[in-house]
Amino acid sequence: MLLDRRRALALLGVGSAAPAAAQGSAYSGEVRFDHGVASGDPLADRVILWTRITPADPAAGQIAYRWRLNPVDRRAGGAKSGQGVTGPDRDFTVKVDVAGLDPDRAYTFEFVANGVTSPLGRTRTLPTGSIRDVVLAVASCSLYPNGYFNAYRAIADLPRVDAVVHLGDYIYEYGGPGSYGMDSAVAGERPHDPPHEILTLVDYRRRHAQYKSDPDLQAAHARAPWIVVWDDHETANDSFAEGAQNHQPEEGDWNRRKAVAIKAYYEWMPIREPADGGYGIQRSFRFGDLASLIMLETRLTARDAQLNYERDFDASAGEAGVAAFRAKLADPDRKMMGARQERWLADELKASVAAGHAWQVIGNEVLMGRINVPDARRVLGEARYEAAKATLDEASQRRLTRMEGLGPLSLPWGLDMWDGYPAERERVYAAFRAAGARPIVVTGDSHAFWVNDLHDAGGTRVAVEFGATSITSPGGGDVLKTFPVAEVMAGGNDEVLFNDQGTKGFVLLTLTRETAKAELVGVSTIIERTFQTRVVKTFEVRPEGTSVSAPVVI
Repeated sequence: MLLDRRRALALLGVGSAAPAAAQGSAYSGEVRFDHGVASGDPLADRVILWTRITPADPAAGQIAYRWRLNPVDRRAGGAKSGQGVTGPDRDFTVKVDVAGLDPDRAYTFEFVANGVTSPLGRTRTLPTGSIRDVVLAVASCSLYPNGYFNAYRAIADLPRVDAVVHLGDYIYEYGGPGSYGMDSAVAGERPHDPPHEILTLVDYRRRHAQYKSDPDLQAAHARAPWIVVWDDHETANDSFAEGAQNHQPEEGDWNRRKAVAIKAYYEWMPIREPADGGYGIQRSFRFGDLASLIMLETRLTARDAQLNYERDFDASAGEAGVAAFRAKLADPDRKMMGARQERWLADELKASVAAGHAWQVIGNEVLMGRINVPDARRVLGEARYEAAKATLDEASQRRLTRMEGLGPLSLPWGLDMWDGYPAERERVYAAFRAAGARPIVVTGDSHAFWVNDLHDAGGTRVAVEFGATSITSPGGGDVLKTFPVAEVMAGGNDEVLFNDQGTKGFVLLTLTRETAKAELVGVSTIIERTFQTRVVKTFEVRPEGTSVSAPVVI
């Protein structure tokens, strides 16, 4: 049985906070702002401001605070201020939705509690009317033990960024010796807290607190407003509506775990929560007359369980087994978003086109392009393939051996991605066409850079996709270090124009009416504090009729 978040939290006794008057007198002791400040979900007239107040006394009750927001341009008018209380019911986090702001205006903001002032943050409202350009930093996948968050620092140091679009895996649920990322050169100084897989509300809160204690992440949050969605690791690996690959029966009820994970997420992230208190965080943002940013939710509201090669594919049955597996994949009832969100997306696309926007940017968690398990022998040739394979350790060679069986069959590489739900993807593509949209799909999850030329089943180009690599999470090039993974991926898939499986960083997307430019920005290291940034590759897309051109290198 599916429970919405509000019902699940009510059963747990961890619902919304009681009114301030019912909470007793405010705590007046020592406090700190250990987790920085953040802003998010900017609109033309409002923005979310966020912080967390840490009391010296862990048994503290309610804490009173004040906030203030000032225009950077110092023109007369526009300053705002207010006050409130927070407490243990929401882990001492603060979230203020400040309204009545001017469009396209930069502000600074800060909080004060018990005589202590927070760090200063910078934010900006969205523009209205005619604008020249928009600059977005697109990021995802930050595994704390695996390396320093140098890419977040690089975002903070950008000369201009209008908003940071984070596409999920902001935290990871793993923890303890031998867990994901703990083989990193810096894991000894960055082990996950708590030191075990997180399951409870206290666990998820502690994990969010650890990530937001990182100074590089704090700097990126203080630099510009963030627009975020979750992917799977904010709950558990390969999550779907009724479960997750990394949730076992002995770990308790999935609805309970999901509810507490998202309660912590809403507490700790600068996101405007859904009016119904549920999981439907799909929403859109308009950047003047230039672009709409349409953020999808593809994990917790409607997604069906992923297919699995070990369980669902009978390789011993030959061609009949392949056909049966493809039939399962093609089931039109399999969904990632569900009919309600599909209709919402279609309406948002039509509204954006009707408003004269040049671009419809789709904030998307998992890869949308058609990416099959590549036939590495064909791509590299027999001799080069065997030579490259021979450089790998035994475990990595076993991975390649498993790929060898699937590569010639033209079957999907990632069943957790849109390739695992092709019928719904075709419906999304149909919505793109019906609206006459020019979609730029930005995607996280894969820990690699991708530039994909998206086509529907009939071969018509419908969109382009720029996949952001990870901030620190390991990619295929980190696992198969001496094997040309990216070359094989691009050489074995028609839609993949570029792939980089090793670099860490983000995508810097600059939109004008004439072009959409994606700079794939990499950092030189994640295991040293000193680093350099470089643009790995730059691609450009132009409007082409009622669709988009193919991406080209510039």
